[in-house]
Amino acid sequence: MDSDITPTGIEVSNSEQILEIDWSDGHHSEYALFGLRKNCPCVMCRGGHGNMNTFEMELFFVEPTQYFEIKDIKQIGNHAIKIFWSDGHDNGMYQWETLREMCPCEKCYPEQG
Repeated sequence: MDSDITPTGIEVSNSEQILEIDWSDGHHSEYALFGLRKNCPCVMCRGGHGNMNTFEMELFFVEPTQYFEIKDIKQIGNHAIKIFWSDGHDNGMYQWETLREMCPCEKCYPEQG
């Protein structure tokens, strides 16, 4: 991903269980909250430093087994957001690059199409 690509808008719909991001290159991403929470990038959720930047993309395409809500989102500098989840978890820093790489749309992840 080009490091100049950044979000131009972020919207959360807890009722629809989706976080949407519009990107500066015109791309639109929609993330299922279940997949996003289960792919939290923090060390604790990833199971240690050796598993950093490994994600389970299939979790964006399965029927959720849990309901999650986003209570708040805070921007971290010019490179990431911190999500405050309804289950009390808030350790993950979702970098722009990571979020874009995790985009589950058909264009970015055609194997699910």
